Amino acid sequence: MNRSFNRTAYLYLFPALVIYGIFVLYPILQTAYYSLTDWNGLSSPQFLGLQNYLNLFQDSVFLNALFNNLAFIFFYSILAIVLGLFFAVLLTNAPLRGMAFYRAGLFFPQVMASVVIGMVWRWIYHPQYGALNQFLRSVGLGAWARPWLGDFDWALTAVGIVGTWAQYGFCMVLFLAGIQNISTALYDAARIDGAGLFQQFWYITLPGLRNQLLVALISTLIAAIRIFDLVFVTTRGGPGNATLVAGMYLYRNAFVINRVGYAAAIAVLLTVLILVISYFILRLQRAQDEESFA
Repeated sequence: MNRSFNRTAYLYLFPALVIYGIFVLYPILQTAYYSLTDWNGLSSPQFLGLQNYLNLFQDSVFLNALFNNLAFIFFYSILAIVLGLFFAVLLTNAPLRGMAFYRAGLFFPQVMASVVIGMVWRWIYHPQYGALNQFLRSVGLGAWARPWLGDFDWALTAVGIVGTWAQYGFCMVLFLAGIQNISTALYDAARIDGAGLFQQFWYITLPGLRNQLLVALISTLIAAIRIFDLVFVTTRGGPGNATLVAGMYLYRNAFVINRVGYAAAIAVLLTVLILVISYFILRLQRAQDEESFA
């Protein structure tokens, strides 16, 4: 009976496994192979071994792009998590009329396509007609107005703020769901003991959101490392290479100068970087769980 059930289960799984193998596993293996070759996308690939990877670590443009990815972690991950946590706690502790409206409004950027977000903020940042510069001029701060996306010093920060705006809604919804699962008896007991709002947050809310914080951290880190569309729509990596990220550099190599093998090496390296970061975060979380249960 069990053997018959297992065979039937595998039979149902087989079509999904075939589709997964064709559209996921095979492209991954193919990319890994092309990363070891010199290939322009048309002619026969020439095997190079690890030369593409060695060239990457000597490529100053790629290293600058990778550094920009790490800089975006502050906006995509740290700042987005802090803002999401702030709004989640605010909406929980300060209930207002039309709470569903406020939640939907704060979450709205998360459901927008990155291309649409980029186009909206490109208009906001427009040097002459953008809402930001118009506002600065209207309040007497016209000296602060600048071409935000064309300024070498401010372009990265300007795009990063857009990333924060796009990501914090996801974090907020995660934290709202987590706060609702924390027993109200804990807060009642804390208030009886004289704990203030900050103490309740630090000793009850924050530990109770450990799993949600882990999910938010991994998700936003991955978003920061694989960022492409937002940069493509707003700055194309400019001015110069001030906002160039690894995904944009991959695109240039693959579709502009036809260095497909080199681009494949970038893709593999980014994938490995995401896996390594996720592994260490999960391992740290597991170690903390073991200490708490010890």
